[in-house]
Amino acid sequence: MVDRDLAALYGVKAIRLREQVKRNYSKFPEHFMFQLSENEVDVMVSQNAIPSRAALGGTLPYAFTEHGVLMLANVLKSDQAVLVSIRIIEIFVKLREVLVTHTELKLEIEKIKKKIENHDKNIEIVFRYFDEFIDKSSKPRKKIGFKIPKKKRVVKKPTAKRKTNKSLRK
Repeated sequence: MVDRDLAALYGVKAIRLREQVKRNYSKFPEHFMFQLSENEVDVMVSQNAIPSRAALGGTLPYAFTEHGVLMLANVLKSDQAVLVSIRIIEIFVKLREVLVTHTELKLEIEKIKKKIENHDKNIEIVFRYFDEFIDKSSKPRKKIGFKIPKKKRVVKKPTAKRKTNKSLRK
């Protein structure tokens, strides 16, 4: 969160908040707080996050993490600062839970996408085999199995009569 927004929540002026941060600078390591660069401020103005650079009070703003917000409440030492810090910490915790849930959902969606892709590939393979089967079945196939040969008619040729014993006896 940016210092001017926190100052509004804590009920103090942004300049007083920055003074307390400067007096207690050792309590705010880099992962608690950092100062925005000129480019980052320009991006905030261009995206309408702030109306103009003048709204920042003429200085580069500080940005605070959830740990920095908690430390800031300790530095400011007001009842409102403590109550607001507790509420902000609760919001950060909820936000983290939402992000974890979102990540889990994203992973589940990716699993489903992979399954669908595999199903699509498998369906394509089945249709390809089906097409090959249809192509093969449209061609005349050689019949298989036991074949009964067709009976050929045997035509007897007339043969010369044989002489039998009777004719020989005469």
